[in-house]
Amino acid sequence: MNLKIALLGGDGIGPEVLSQSIKCLHAVEETFNHHFTYTEGLIGAAAMDKFGTPLPKETIALCTEADAILFGAIGTLKYDENPSAKIRPEQGLLQLRTELKLFTNIRPVKVFPTLIDKSPLKKNIIFGTDFVIYRELTGGIYFGEKKLNPEGTVASDLCEYSEKEISRIAHLAFKAAKNRRKKLTLVDKANVMESSRLWRKVVTKIGESYPEVELDFLFVDNAAMQMMLDPSHFDVILTENMFGDILSDQGSAICGSKGLLPSASIGNEHAMFEPFHGSYPQAEGKNIANPVASILSTAMMLNHLGLDEEARAIVAAVKKALRKNIVTVDLNPDSKYGTEEVGDFIAKNIIDSDDDFNYNYENIGLGKSTII
Repeated sequence: MNLKIALLGGDGIGPEVLSQSIKCLHAVEETFNHHFTYTEGLIGAAAMDKFGTPLPKETIALCTEADAILFGAIGTLKYDENPSAKIRPEQGLLQLRTELKLFTNIRPVKVFPTLIDKSPLKKNIIFGTDFVIYRELTGGIYFGEKKLNPEGTVASDLCEYSEKEISRIAHLAFKAAKNRRKKLTLVDKANVMESSRLWRKVVTKIGESYPEVELDFLFVDNAAMQMMLDPSHFDVILTENMFGDILSDQGSAICGSKGLLPSASIGNEHAMFEPFHGSYPQAEGKNIANPVASILSTAMMLNHLGLDEEARAIVAAVKKALRKNIVTVDLNPDSKYGTEEVGDFIAKNIIDSDDDFNYNYENIGLGKSTII
């Protein structure tokens, strides 16, 4: 198969972890007789330093023409420490999601059995944790009208949603739940927010078309607490943009490291795959960043493109690395392996007949979740 893949390394450790994903893709090409064409583009602070904008038009063009996009990370201390900056790296990612109409973010949270001791939670609490967050990605408070009075003493951000925006992601989440454990939890703040009340109304109506799926509701504060007390309670979580951003961060803590979790951002025509973690600028160039999340995001991409066997081969190689404790220092402080070494091992073990493929990857394009 011939595929065009856009590579957006971004900032901080983004290019480092993305390069490990490319190693794995080269192994897939050689093993399964595919040909991938890679085109690199700038985004975030890297683009700002060269073009003065966090999302150059050239980057938008190459992403539009690609079959899929692999993204690294975004943000630097240079801009993080200047909250008054009018142009910020993160605006590039928000704009890209808008340009490509990537309205659904899919973030699976499942504890690797070999890493259960790395979680800050007790074993009996996290045992059986296996849920996926469907986060609306192009609406809500992040994209609403922003105001600041002339004196700079009063500010506001508008949280606005339409029935159409809610409906399109709700259908994807219900389809995912239908193919999982048939339970969907809508997380909102309907006791105080009008936008959340609209979410409840729309999702409740759509739920009538999925009678096999149990629908329940949690206020976001209660959901955050339940995620720590009983994470195995959840199957599919559906929520708006900001709540999903916060809950995803919390979900990563369950697994013991942000460096383990992949994600997908999808729309009707385009799809982008990226590690859950941020740019971690403190680790840039030190060969300590965990590449697993980026590599597993690559597996999600392959599955989305219909290359299921290839995706399973990558996941099996990751499992082997974890089982043999070939991990970075975030998972083992005494590890002698760095970003490059972990990436090399996984790439060299893309095929291994001794591994069983017990991961249920579904086609994201059909609205089904990917389980890690």
